[in-house]
Amino acid sequence: MKFMMFVVSDAQPDQPSDESDIDLWVDPLDASGKRIIGDILAPGSESTVVKVRGGKVLTTAGPFAETSEVILGFDILDVADLDEAIEIASRHPMARNGQLELRAFAPWDESA
Repeated sequence: MKFMMFVVSDAQPDQPSDESDIDLWVDPLDASGKRIIGDILAPGSESTVVKVRGGKVLTTAGPFAETSEVILGFDILDVADLDEAIEIASRHPMARNGQLELRAFAPWDESA
């Protein structure tokens, strides 16, 4: 099963972040093939929202929704099931400093 894991900041971390911790999480997962790709994202203030209304492309600078949580990055995991994804997410450094949101990839239905 493939999961998108969003790395989300939190206003009340359990402990301070240590940037070196991420390599200890990433390296074994990359070596095992459980982590397909992952990266950090630019701040939401640098995002662009795109929509089409009345046949016109409309863009808005910055994040669409006002929220106290911010998506900092993502990882795509290829694991046996949700339990394995949860176990992997629980070892991510941001599990102590923020939160991780797991979403399974939905089957692509070409008839829809």
